[in-house]
Amino acid sequence: MSKRGYHHGNLRQALVDAALVLIAEKGPTGFTMAEAAKSASVSAAAPYRHFAGREDLIAEVAAQGYDVFADVLEFAYNGGEPSPLAAFEAVGRAYLAFARKYPGHYMAMFESGISPRQTPALAQASDRANAVLSTAADALSQRIPADRRPPAAMFSAHISAMSHGIVELYTRGKPGARAPFTPEELLEAGIGIYLRGLGLISGD
Repeated sequence: MSKRGYHHGNLRQALVDAALVLIAEKGPTGFTMAEAAKSASVSAAAPYRHFAGREDLIAEVAAQGYDVFADVLEFAYNGGEPSPLAAFEAVGRAYLAFARKYPGHYMAMFESGISPRQTPALAQASDRANAVLSTAADALSQRIPADRRPPAAMFSAHISAMSHGIVELYTRGKPGARAPFTPEELLEAGIGIYLRGLGLISGD
């Protein structure tokens, strides 16, 4: 069936797929709904049967991205096995792997300016991904006395910020990619310094 034969739910996903390519090429604000329609080989009016505008389309891309992101993080966390520390580090590596493999989704999620509460589907998917990060942080921080333990949400936010910074500076062809260290090495060292400061790993 030709792309012009898309109808009903097929058209909605065809537009999401087209937007993913455009976002990866031009950024989340670098394309129009007309361009998404052209890429999906439908009329300029067709996208509005499913999306109110570009932000609505990007929100759907982001929601699908967060669903994949949550799956990836849950797989990496593996129920906290073989240890809270190993599982936590695996989650950090999974963050970088997702950004590399799904650049269009990643940009829609984190670089589009779209609020994670933009739609119910986006909010639900975002919350599921964030819950994995918080669970990993909470399990690891149990070794810290309660009166000195940072909230799990803050702990996971720090690691997310570090991971996002490394993605922005050292992956996807950014100028920092010329650094003599891989993003994985930078993240591992950064997490190590952070955890050492909290007393969760030795200074050796």
